[in-house]
Amino acid sequence: MEDKSKPFSDLWNLPEFITQNVDYWTDFWQRTILFWDVLRQRSNQYYEHKAMKIPNVLRFEAEVLVDGRQLERPVNYGLARIKPPEGVLLDMQKRPFVVVDPRAGHGPGIGGFKADSEIGVAMKAGHPCYFIGFGPEPMPHQTIEDIMRAEAVFLEKVIQLHPEAEGKPCVIGNCQAGWAVMMLAATRPELFGPIIVPGSPMSYWAGVEGRNPMRYTGGLLGGSWLTALTSDLGHGKFDGAWLVGNFENLNPANTLWTKNYNVWANVDTEAQRFLDFETYWGGHVNLNAEEIQWIVDQLFIGNRLATAEIITSDGVRVDLRNIHSPIICFCSEGDNITPPQQALGWIVDL
Repeated sequence: MEDKSKPFSDLWNLPEFITQNVDYWTDFWQRTILFWDVLRQRSNQYYEHKAMKIPNVLRFEAEVLVDGRQLERPVNYGLARIKPPEGVLLDMQKRPFVVVDPRAGHGPGIGGFKADSEIGVAMKAGHPCYFIGFGPEPMPHQTIEDIMRAEAVFLEKVIQLHPEAEGKPCVIGNCQAGWAVMMLAATRPELFGPIIVPGSPMSYWAGVEGRNPMRYTGGLLGGSWLTALTSDLGHGKFDGAWLVGNFENLNPANTLWTKNYNVWANVDTEAQRFLDFETYWGGHVNLNAEEIQWIVDQLFIGNRLATAEIITSDGVRVDLRNIHSPIICFCSEGDNITPPQQALGWIVDL
């Protein structure tokens, strides 16, 4: 029988081995240097973003219509009309869209930070668009209820501007803004057309055993004392960076490795997407101690929204069953901040 085995020297080609090593390490260091440069750009854009008067990542031109700081109960929110980009025609008889951005640690603009965003898609379909954003600093003693009242004023303004529209505004409340919009819709249902709530927690105790780390973190910390302590250390202000830091801690493997490795491994195609999102993710805003304490006590610990236990200062009960509009909920198994159970459980409960 013929021996087909080859000598070891034939299997190990020294010149080819050296070439492959040189190619590997050249590629490694090129990627590493480019990755370091991406981190340098992220640092520079952080300070540029922070220096803006009202930091945001909104990519569309906007005109401020109502400044919430001028209202009877001032808030750091405002209503802006989005100007359509060149080539986009709007139909003033179509239902206007109002996008409300989340104030959950980071600044505004995520609903319109690229062409294929909520604002971009709605305008492409011919709908007039409005945006409710906020500044980095809350007004003194501003409360969640004050924000509700301000958003009612904003919607009244939009309705006034479109008397011949096919219907009341379609309101999109992202994440934190979703439950805030739902609270307003429960007390002022006449202001709303369809309501869209992407990734908005409303059933705060819902979850799956062994999953949803935010629920377990809250349980281990034992109540809202840490929220109060952090606000006290901030002289009555709660730095949104603490919230974003908690989001990052939900999946340390992604924060410390996967996110950065993905940029390193695809540095020639991934850098711009990474920098765009990091501008939003790294731009933090403050909340008043009264606001964050109300959110933690009434919602995440008290679970009082879906149970209709929240009563406003003028005696109005916030009951989600009062909402007359169709409600569209978006959620994802990949969302560890608002898992599907928290986004959908209230529907079954009510």
